[in-house]
Amino acid sequence: MLTSVQKEILQTLINLYQSSDGKSIKGEDIAEVMARNPGTIRNQMQSLRSLGLVKGVPGPRGGYKPTIEAYHSLNITVSDQDSKVPIYKNGERMEDISVARIEFTSVPQPTECEAAIKVLGSIKDLNLGDIVRIGPTPVNNLGVMGEIVGRDDLDNILLVDTTTIRSIPKKTVGDIASKDVISLSVDCTIKNAAKKFAENEIDGAPVMEKGKVVGVFTVTDLVKAIAEDKDELTVADLMSPNVVIVNEDLKIANAIEVMLKKSISRLIVADNDQNLLGIVTRTDLINIITNLEQFPIITN
Repeated sequence: MLTSVQKEILQTLINLYQSSDGKSIKGEDIAEVMARNPGTIRNQMQSLRSLGLVKGVPGPRGGYKPTIEAYHSLNITVSDQDSKVPIYKNGERMEDISVARIEFTSVPQPTECEAAIKVLGSIKDLNLGDIVRIGPTPVNNLGVMGEIVGRDDLDNILLVDTTTIRSIPKKTVGDIASKDVISLSVDCTIKNAAKKFAENEIDGAPVMEKGKVVGVFTVTDLVKAIAEDKDELTVADLMSPNVVIVNEDLKIANAIEVMLKKSISRLIVADNDQNLLGIVTRTDLINIITNLEQFPIITN
């Protein structure tokens, strides 16, 4: 059974190792974070090494590394870099920390549940009252959103009063993309574009040239053109050429992240030669996730 001091040292070692890109951690660095005497850390490290929880690395760049048993002793799931579960605070992803485990105290209703979030990395910048979003998890694409109502610095656990719990379907954008896409040619006039938008009740469309996607034209572009007396121009003159094109195999969870990072409301689905296959909108993603109930993971 580990003492509280040993658990704190081990947790601090793992936190520092998490953000060191695999470099060994010096005892002095652990002592500084914990505000303890370096001699105390060295003494405890000997005990942790004898328990098989810490590995010593000799040499001038040496120090300590946690073993697999160290993660298991603190009930932390070991995962690779690509499967780390992210934490967002105020819509911004927090660097150098991730979620090791999510446990729900009870799940009578998604809005009447507390979740204990085991964090890998420092939680000093996460405070009571902060609104956080966690996920999606790699296995079941689970996403959790809520308010931090408790914090255990010793065990690196956040207690979150959840407001939303969603499991993102393991589908691809190709599964939900609208295949019957309304598109515009590069020489389409602003007037004709407005007519197409009105007739089809859409607020944007990809712009095509010789069968390839070359841009996207939206209602915002249309309104701006009219306001600036540029309605004699074509969509090619006013479209955004920085269209975001994704492969049909892109997972829905990844599509959400792309939309968030790019601050866009639609993704063009095309093959490697930019041949148009379909289009996925923010509304499509909301519908598939929540059955018309808006999911905060999209709207932050």
